[in-house]
Amino acid sequence: MATMGRFHRHEDGTVHTHEDGDHRHEHGDHSGYETGTERIDVLESIFAENDMRANINRNAFESNGIRALNLMSSPGSGKTTVLAASLDNLNGEVAVGVIEGDIATDLDAEKLGGRGAQVSLINTNNGFGGECHLDAPMVNRALQGLALADLDLVIIENVGNLVCPAEFDVGEHAKAMVYSLTEGEDKPLKYPVMFRAVDVVLLNKIDLAPYLDADVETYAAHVRMVNPTATILPVSARTGEGMAAWFDWLRTFVRQ
Repeated sequence: MATMGRFHRHEDGTVHTHEDGDHRHEHGDHSGYETGTERIDVLESIFAENDMRANINRNAFESNGIRALNLMSSPGSGKTTVLAASLDNLNGEVAVGVIEGDIATDLDAEKLGGRGAQVSLINTNNGFGGECHLDAPMVNRALQGLALADLDLVIIENVGNLVCPAEFDVGEHAKAMVYSLTEGEDKPLKYPVMFRAVDVVLLNKIDLAPYLDADVETYAAHVRMVNPTATILPVSARTGEGMAAWFDWLRTFVRQ
């Protein structure tokens, strides 16, 4: 008979069990979760398959001299607007491919068309509402829609979500996120896994600060509490304020 216990996956990808008894983490009480070793094997298999595909993706990028960026955010943060402005700015200078992750539509892919970039759409709709993130196998399929030999940079616009996308390696060389003032200053503290995982945070919609009675530095301070090393760039994708620093970050990233 399988020994009963509890599984838990840490941010470094390890999965382990705990003996019966009270087991608490900062993100909640897991004392009600009981399962067997078969379930742990399944979890390990899922993440092992993802990581294998992520390495395949990464090798495809590197063999073609491409830098890959995983761009994440919650819905409505302005991620697609940031990306559209980035494509316009880099057009003719950096050859960009976009993997556009969306649950059910091509609306964002349409917004990015005609801006000098190759765009490959991947819908995550599986008939049961759709996946809340992109994983490495999905990105691998989307790569078939890009002429990699012609590209310098691939930006993976992940599905809007502040939890799941950060947990999956898709073969990227860096992670970035768009964090909007309209989301509230507490989001880094409530969703630390996402903020902790990224290399750069675009603090977007700073043009709304006077209307929201928001202090931009407080937002930045909360990011630093969970990720002291992340680059924080206050920007407004709508007005263009601060966006030059982001475009420079992208150019430096491509040259690395």
